[in-house]
Amino acid sequence: MKPVYAISNLSAHLFWDVDVSALDFEKSKSQIIYKVVEFGNINDWNIIKTVYGLETIKNISLQFRSLDVVTLSFLSHLFQLKKSNFRCYKLKQSNQNYWNY
Repeated sequence: MKPVYAISNLSAHLFWDVDVSALDFEKSKSQIIYKVVEFGNINDWNIIKTVYGLETIKNISLQFRSLDVVTLSFLSHLFQLKKSNFRCYKLKQSNQNYWNY
C-alpha cells in the first residue's frame, strides 16, 4: 500500500512564492515536480517519486523551459536520455548569450 502524502510533507522552502493551500498534487503536478527537481532534498524527491512515478516525472521534466546544468545532467543520467532530448537544452542552445558572466 502506497503512503498518502500531503503538500505539507514537502519542504516549506520550495513554495515560498505561492499559496500552499492552493496547490494540489494532481492540478499542480508540473509546478511541484519542477520545484522538487530544482530545489528539493532527497525526502522531497522520494515523495514525488512515490506520488507520480518516474515515468510521469520524466515526461514532465522533458518539457521544462529551464533547468540548471546539474539538474539537467542528473535527469539525463537517471532517465538514460541525451540532454538534447530536453526542451530546456534546445531552448538554451537557440538563445544567444551576449554577456559572459
